Amino acid sequence: MTLKIRVDDGAAPYEQVRAQISEQARSGALPVGHRLPTVRGLAESLGLAPNTVAKAYRALEADGVIETRGRNGTYIAAAGNAADREAASAAQAYADRAHRLGLSEDAALAAVRDALRAAYHA
Repeated sequence: MTLKIRVDDGAAPYEQVRAQISEQARSGALPVGHRLPTVRGLAESLGLAPNTVAKAYRALEADGVIETRGRNGTYIAAAGNAADREAASAAQAYADRAHRLGLSEDAALAAVRDALRAAYHA
């Protein structure tokens, strides 16, 4: 697991932790069942207060991204079925590519609609 906290980022540190873990879980970089560091351990490695990491973990648990198993630790939770996860990953890759190409949101969505129409009505 690789997390980077950027002080020049407009997002609060707990939100950066939450967003990065969520993205890595969604992309599969952190697979289902992967054990996360303890709150204290992650806080120490990132140079953050333990309460900051605890807040991120609480938000991730509320979102269903992670699950805490008491003294056994905190793990990446199973979220949805494999098709849902693969579709979400493909959608993120497309969104990133459309953004790099400079497409507007409307143009990117129009391209998806056209592709879906072609796939479902072929």
